[in-house]
Amino acid sequence: MNISDFISNISAHFNAEKTSLPWELTANLKEIIEGILPNLGADFKINDGIAIHKTTVIDKGVTIKGPFIAMENCHIGANAYFREGVFLDRSVKIGPGSEIKSSIICSGTAIAHLNYIGNSIVGHNVNFEAGSIAANHYNERENKRIWVSYKDELIDTGVEKFGALVGDDSRIGANGVLSPGTILPKHSIVKRLELVDQQLAN
Repeated sequence: MNISDFISNISAHFNAEKTSLPWELTANLKEIIEGILPNLGADFKINDGIAIHKTTVIDKGVTIKGPFIAMENCHIGANAYFREGVFLDRSVKIGPGSEIKSSIICSGTAIAHLNYIGNSIVGHNVNFEAGSIAANHYNERENKRIWVSYKDELIDTGVEKFGALVGDDSRIGANGVLSPGTILPKHSIVKRLELVDQQLAN
């Protein structure tokens, strides 16, 4: 599985990880972002592992736990929450009350209010409508190991936390849920209130 088949031109900051499997990338994202921070330019304000470009706008009540990077022209809505390694590429919009954990959000993507994105890689120009979720953990299962379904094959990720790989230009409807291990090709559409569960019972 090649991330570039789903996301065109992922940020150059991840050049060394372009051949990584998506769940490997999210599992190591905290350390990867820590390695990017020293190489950012003077246009960033960097403090305690948090780097914010001077053109990014952050509303009141936002909580950021490093490491964290927001690139140019992002807009982060009130009371959003970021933790355990988050990278926002250029012109990303995060709506009020959303929570993002251990994820890469590529340029031009909008995550509306009251969303949760966990351990995921979201492509360019993707839209998550309000209340949608990329879940990252099978709380209800005794065996919590996550498998993904790809090209009629089940792949053992070896991890218990992985959300979704969402291809460029996809649309996730309001209150849609992507179950752990969801793989969406470019231009995917998830209807409002739809549950996507690609993992077969193990």
